[in-house]
Parts: sequence; C-alpha cells; structure tokens
Amino acid sequence: MIPLNLYLETATIEEAYAAIDEYGKAIKELAAVNIFPGDLLLKNFGVTRLRRVVFYDYDEIGFLTDYNFREIPEARDEFEEFSAQPYFHVGPNDIFPEEFVRFLIGDRKLKAIFLELHGDLFNFKFWRDTQKQIEKGEFIDVYPYRKSLRFKTYSRQVFALPAAEAEIVS
Repeated sequence: MIPLNLYLETATIEEAYAAIDEYGKAIKELAAVNIFPGDLLLKNFGVTRLRRVVFYDYDEIGFLTDYNFREIPEARDEFEEFSAQPYFHVGPNDIFPEEFVRFLIGDRKLKAIFLELHGDLFNFKFWRDTQKQIEKGEFIDVYPYRKSLRFKTYSRQVFALPAAEAEIVS
C-alpha cells in the first residue's frame, strides 16, 4: 500500500482523479457506519495495489454520532473576523467541516477535483444528516465496488440478449 499523499505526487491526472474520488468515498463509507476518522489527512489513507483507497490510521477515530458538526458563525465585525483566537465557543467535540478545505488537500488541481466530486464533505449539513440517519437506525447504502463493476451493471452488459431474442423471451 502507498500512502495517498505520496501516490498523488506521481499520479497522472486520470489516476489522481480516480484516487481523489476513492478518498471521498472512503470518508463517506466510514461516516455511513458511524465512524469519524478524526484525522482526514491524505497521509492517513493508502492506495492498494488494486487502486482502492482505504483508511489506516486508527488513533483518532470515534463514533460519528459523538461529534457536534457545526457551521462557523458569521463574524460580527472586523475585530472578530481577524482575531487570532476564535470569537465563538468551541467545545471539545465540535467539528467545523468548512475548515477541512484548508488542510486536506494542498494542490489546487486536486482540491478542485475533490470539491467537484465530494464538496458536500465540507458542509456541516452532510455530517448532521448522516448522524440523523444513523440515529434513526436507517441503513445507509455503501457500495464497495466501483459502479462499472457492480453486478447489475455487469450483467446487463455481458448477459444482454440481442433484440430479436429478447422479443421471443417476453
């Protein structure tokens, strides 16, 4: 396995696009099963020989439902806006997803890809909605295979009957 940050340094744009998509999906898969990785940095995810992205740094994980995902409140004035200290209360389990955009991905091109594919991860609403689904006991679909490899897609492509034979079967 190669750490994702190192993989992306030498990846082609197509490989990087696929890896960034897998990275976002890995985060969403963890959230769907009530796991918050804590440290979402690229170095804590790895690319397997089959080019799947997996999370492997377990020292900061917690239950997603134990965290309070918040939006950063609007500053009331310039002093608050440019203050070195937060101008609002921050609890021990408070998380501000809009801040993820600052430190998850440094490269502008890769950041743009991530925003395109998984920009919802930077919004507290995604995280709160996922928490609500978990708390209601709803099952959140997590697809471990790429869409092109799922049986339903594969079977239609490989096992589709020619039009003339399809009419006879129906």
